[in-house]
Formats: sequence, structure tokens, C-alpha cells
Amino acid sequence: MPEIRKLRPTDRADARLPNDPFTLWARVVPALEQGVWSYTLERFAQPLEDRFPDEPYDPAEAGATFLGAYEDGACVGLAVLRRDLFRYLLLDDLKVCAAWRGRGIGGALIEACMTEARALGLTGVRVVAQDNNASACLFYLAHGFAIGSFDNRSYGGTKQADKADIYFYRDL
Repeated sequence: MPEIRKLRPTDRADARLPNDPFTLWARVVPALEQGVWSYTLERFAQPLEDRFPDEPYDPAEAGATFLGAYEDGACVGLAVLRRDLFRYLLLDDLKVCAAWRGRGIGGALIEACMTEARALGLTGVRVVAQDNNASACLFYLAHGFAIGSFDNRSYGGTKQADKADIYFYRDL
């Protein structure tokens, strides 16, 4: 298992862990019926590769907590947490280096996020994922999160107007 620790202000390079590409292979289509969320998958005819822009994170940033996952002394995963308006800790970003994916690092970071929420006396953790990133959506569902809402208007008027946001919640 990786070592998970809070980043210090001197860990700026680790907080700026580059984003690796990921595959978009399906869209998650949520449905709400009688107060219960479910979903189906719409597979894409042709999978696409995507990559988020790198972020200039600074672990000294007020209001944010940075958790790093370390293997052999190198940062291979990162979780960025922010206090939210509500009683949930917002998981603003979660990434694992492509070479380290599928080894439990993302799950270990999720558990560390839950520990942080518990220490702050919060209800749990929430995260937003784009509906066309089925791998991320299914990852959160597999790690105890549940769909809590859906926003199909976030990207209106942008180049990403065909995307929507799914909000996932995991209670303590």
C-alpha cells in the first residue's frame, strides 16, 4: 500500500503532479426514479483519449488540503480537498499517475479523504465527475459513493456543451 500523507508547503513539486491521459469509452446516464438514482452506460463507438490541463497547485494555499500517495519515495497520486459550503468535504481533484493506476492508490487516497472528513466533523466527501468519463464515475461508485445529483447545464455555451456533471457523495 502507498504511504499517504498531507503535503507540506515545501512539497510544491508533488502538488503539481502532472495529469496523465485517460480513456473516454462510455457516458454514464443517471436516472432518478422515486428518489432513487440508477444509471446506464452508453458506450462510445470509438474510445477517445483525453487529458486535463495541469494545475499550478500550491500546498500552502489557504482552505485546501493536499494528500499525496507515495511509492518508493515518489509522489504517484494526489487528492485535493476543500472545505465546502455544506457539511461535505469537496474532493476537488484526484489523480494517479498512469503507470500506477489499478494498484489501489486511488482507493487509498479516497480512504484518506474520508479520514480527513471525519477529523473535521463533517458528514462525508463529495466529488463531481463528467458524465463522459465513465471510468471515473464507476471508480467513485465502486468506492462507496452514490449519485446525489446531475447537472446537464454546466457546460452550456462552451466547447464542452455535450458534457454534464454528476455529483457523487459518500457519507461517513
